[in-house]
Amino acid sequence: MIYIGCHLSVTNGYEAMGRTMVDFGGNTFAWFTRNPRGGKAKDIDGDDVQKLQQILDEKKFGKLVAHASYTMNLCSAKPETRANALDMLKQDLQRMEQVPNQFYNFHPGSHTGQGTETGIKQIADGLNEALWPDMQTTVLLETMAGKGSEVGKTFEELREIIDRTTLNDKLGVCLDTCHIWDGGYDIVNDFDGVLTKFDKIIGLDRLKAIHFNDSKNECGAAKDRHEKLGQGFIGMEAMKRIALHPALQKLPFILETPNDDAGYMEEIKIVNSWM
Repeated sequence: MIYIGCHLSVTNGYEAMGRTMVDFGGNTFAWFTRNPRGGKAKDIDGDDVQKLQQILDEKKFGKLVAHASYTMNLCSAKPETRANALDMLKQDLQRMEQVPNQFYNFHPGSHTGQGTETGIKQIADGLNEALWPDMQTTVLLETMAGKGSEVGKTFEELREIIDRTTLNDKLGVCLDTCHIWDGGYDIVNDFDGVLTKFDKIIGLDRLKAIHFNDSKNECGAAKDRHEKLGQGFIGMEAMKRIALHPALQKLPFILETPNDDAGYMEEIKIVNSWM
């Protein structure tokens, strides 16, 4: 089995997110640690988190996947942007300890003209400053589509970030199906081959979560345009094969498709019907 869910708003608190996902028919979910475009993070109520934990235990949820702000760029050419990103990362990881033993996912960043190698070094430098030995959160590097100057469009780039990070036992990877397809990995015709390459370069033991999205683009387009399940170039047959792949069982699958609540409920229902 897999765990399936979608992004939820944290506006009404953590217990509310848990109850919403139960109503949706899912058993995992994602949320943004702060506004996706930046800004101050919402204070965390310990009692609220405890009520969420009761739901997670009772309903046998899988791991949850918090998502960093899109504005957090550890490898910007602007020093002030990098400093702000590092501050966000440190704050977010400290706050994640109040929702223990979950995943914190972030886009590695865009080097904005500095070059990929410089970007990789700056991302790893930020992680080396933010991680600590006894933290309970696992930090996930997200696979990217290669749009603009994005870092993380290849498995090799993610591997280099991991290798440059001292406490890399705290790191994993979130594989986004739309992103790797747009990045040139043919998950429709050779998903086994893609996973074999991932295992050889990064290691399947580091694959911790899936962003489960179809794509509006052909393979290799490097555009990062998500589509509803079965309505894009990946297609429902391939999405189903991915969900049922033996190597991915028990991972949280997070829908980031362009949907409203009713659409997410329907997609969760579809995925559950495959199990």
